[in-house]
Amino acid sequence: MTRLTPAPDLPAFLGMPPFPEAAPAGLANATQRANLTHATRTIRTKRAVRASEVSNWDDLRTAGMQIRNRALRNLDQYLVQAEQAMTEAGVTVHWARDADEANRIVVDLVRAKQADEVIKIKSMVTQEIDLNEALEAAGVAAWETDLAELIVQLGHDRPSHILVPAIHRNRTEVRDIFRAEMGQWGRPAPDDLTDDPAVLAEAARLHLREKFLRAKVAISGGNFIVAETGTLVIVESEGNGRMCLTLPETLISVVGIEKIVPTFADLEVMLRLLPRSSTGERMNPYTSFITGVTSGDGPQERHVVLLDNGRTNVLADEVGRAALRCIRCSACLNVCPVYERVGGHAYGSVYPGPIGAILTPQLRGLDSPVDRALPFASSLCGACNDVCPVRIPISDILVHLRGKVVEHKTATHPTPESIAFAAVASTMASSRRLGLVQRGSELVGRALGLVGRRRLPRLPWPASLWLRDRDLAAPAKQTFRDWWRQRERGERP
Repeated sequence: MTRLTPAPDLPAFLGMPPFPEAAPAGLANATQRANLTHATRTIRTKRAVRASEVSNWDDLRTAGMQIRNRALRNLDQYLVQAEQAMTEAGVTVHWARDADEANRIVVDLVRAKQADEVIKIKSMVTQEIDLNEALEAAGVAAWETDLAELIVQLGHDRPSHILVPAIHRNRTEVRDIFRAEMGQWGRPAPDDLTDDPAVLAEAARLHLREKFLRAKVAISGGNFIVAETGTLVIVESEGNGRMCLTLPETLISVVGIEKIVPTFADLEVMLRLLPRSSTGERMNPYTSFITGVTSGDGPQERHVVLLDNGRTNVLADEVGRAALRCIRCSACLNVCPVYERVGGHAYGSVYPGPIGAILTPQLRGLDSPVDRALPFASSLCGACNDVCPVRIPISDILVHLRGKVVEHKTATHPTPESIAFAAVASTMASSRRLGLVQRGSELVGRALGLVGRRRLPRLPWPASLWLRDRDLAAPAKQTFRDWWRQRERGERP
């Protein structure tokens, strides 16, 4: 069947291989690594400058953390308050337990308007539920209007960064994508298209303009919902979102239930933290506040879909729930040495990097090898903790989830790894057994000629599975116990 929109070459995120299998491809892609290194270093340098301009930056981060914690502690109350405020202002509120229910609600709303296409504002949550593919299957073309999302869509690609979905592409690649693809899906790129950023942006503007002018339905996400007024807050950097928010007759917004902030005073703190942490700007170029429906001004029909999709499960975890404080700034990605080298696609999730490594396994569960691998996709260096604007203890949650992965793996039957570590635990619990093992390793090391080497060489299977990604020290010439005995006897080592 002929596609209505460009088809991603990559499979759905859950169809991707686990991180240990996907990461080598990212490491081997020299062009992508160069693109990521340049982009992340530029963004984090700007962020550091803008944060240093705020004299009480750390206090502001603490305030952001406390606001998000208060919202999550009382989420049931604030959601009901927000629903009531939105309903009184003329917005129809829908509740979705999971991705399937959210997609069904949106598809039914679009069909009710007899629309065969929609325009979309950049939205992580609609990527999370794979809404574009659900609309495609229903015969509705979903057009991305954010410049980076447009590049990803025309490139038959998937986003690899929370803030800059096409961060893995350079401008020469973008030029080639526009030349090859734009004409197949609308207004073609100019014949003399170059890789100058202004020229590329103009080509995108002309290509999108016809879609803006004819679309009857727009779909958005939402950065925040203010509970006291039911105000939907959307921040963006280009202005394309404004076209989606003002021109169509119907606006459908899919928003995660954790995006609630209690009051406008709380929102003020978020809007100081977010732009500095994400784009390294003092304030966001375009910030839209949408409260209800106004006759003769903007969309005359508004729907908000409040999405759970695993969020209440995250909220139930006393340690893991801190991940729901996330305001999607991507600061943790920009300082992560792992993300910088392997890219976003290796994470098998729309949420890559450190935040994805703790959020995705909690949202989706640990049944998939993709999700079980994510908590281990980190060096635990802690740089992400230092830059998070709402002080999410990402390293602590990573360790917590690693423990849950082990529990999950051993819940039904022992694994070779669990058996090995049980043996290690038994050995370490007894001074006598530890001494015997140390003596045995020393004798084996001498017999194999390993004593005195810095690390063990490549060993045969199954030891090779453990040592493939790890260095293990070779047996020492002398155990600590022997050294201590000699010291107590006054002997020279």
